[in-house]
Amino acid sequence: MDRRSFVALIGSAFAAPFALAQKAGQLPRIGLLWIHAGASAPFIDAFRDGMRALGYVEGKNISIDERSLVGGYDGLAAAAARLATEKVTVILAYGGTAVSAAHKAAPGIPIVMVSAGDPIKLGVASSLARPGGSVTGFTSLNEDLSGKRLELLREIVPAMRRFAVVLYPGSATEAESLRNFVAAARTLKLESRPAEIRSAAEIESAIASIAKMEVQAIAVVGSSLFNANRDRLVAAIAKLRTPAIYTGISFAEAGGLIAHGFNVVENFRRSAVYVDKILKGAKPGDLPIEQPTRIELVINMKTAKALGLKIPQSVLIRANRVIE
Repeated sequence: MDRRSFVALIGSAFAAPFALAQKAGQLPRIGLLWIHAGASAPFIDAFRDGMRALGYVEGKNISIDERSLVGGYDGLAAAAARLATEKVTVILAYGGTAVSAAHKAAPGIPIVMVSAGDPIKLGVASSLARPGGSVTGFTSLNEDLSGKRLELLREIVPAMRRFAVVLYPGSATEAESLRNFVAAARTLKLESRPAEIRSAAEIESAIASIAKMEVQAIAVVGSSLFNANRDRLVAAIAKLRTPAIYTGISFAEAGGLIAHGFNVVENFRRSAVYVDKILKGAKPGDLPIEQPTRIELVINMKTAKALGLKIPQSVLIRANRVIE
C-alpha cells in the first residue's frame, strides 16, 4: 500500500469524536504537544482565547491537557505516545517534529498543526487542499523567504560576505530551511555556516561559538525550541553584537534586530477553529491545510542603535512595524 492510500485509509476511520465523548460521559480532551518554556506561554493563552470565543468553557464542555508539553525535542516521542495511550480527542501540535511524533504515535487521533514545514514532505498529508489523513491545520511553507531574508540582511549589512544559520539539526523542517539558505546564499554569492543547537542547555555555548566563524550576520530558522527559549536566544546573540534576522515577529519584540515571518500567536488562536470543526464531526482529512497569508517585517530600532547600524530607508518603508 502506498503512502497516499494509507493516508486515505486512516482518514476514512474518523467519526465524530465530540459525539463519542459525549456518549461516554466524558469531556472532549485536547492534548497539547510542543516544546514549552516561559516564552511560549502566550501560545496556550491564544488557543484558550480562540476556544472561548467559540463557546468552549474548560471543565464544562472541553478539557485542555498541558501535561505533554516538553522541554526539548527528545521528549516529544514519549509525550505523543502518552496522548495516544490516553486516547485524547484531538492533538494540537506545534512544529514539524511534534506533528511527526504525534502522527507516528497516534495515527487514529485527529491532529491540528499550528505550524510545521511541508506536510506532504513530512508524510502526514496527501495535499494541502485535501490532506486525506489525520492531520490538518497550518503549514509554515515559506521556502522563498530564505532569499528575501538574506537580501534584507545584506541591505542592512552591505559588507556581509558570510553568515551563520542557527538551527536544530534533528528537525527535518529546520534541515530543509538550512538547505534553502545555502541555496539562496549561493545565488547571492554568500557563504553560510551552520550553528547547531540541540537543546536549551546548548543555546549560550552554541551561539558563543559563532564568534569564531567570522560572520557578519546571523539567520535564525523557525524552531519551536527557539520560540520556547526566545529571550535566552536573543540575549545570547546580543552578546555577539552581530546583526540577526529571525522568522517569528516576537523575536523582534524581545530585542532581536529584525524579524520576517508570520504571527505564531495568531495561528494558535485560529487553530481553535479547526479543533471546533473536528469536535463537531468534521474529518481532518477533509479540512484544507492553510498556508501563511500575511508575512510581516518588524524592525527593532533600539537594537539597531545599540549595534551602531543605520537601517536603510528602503528597508524601513517595507516594515509593517518599527519598534522605537
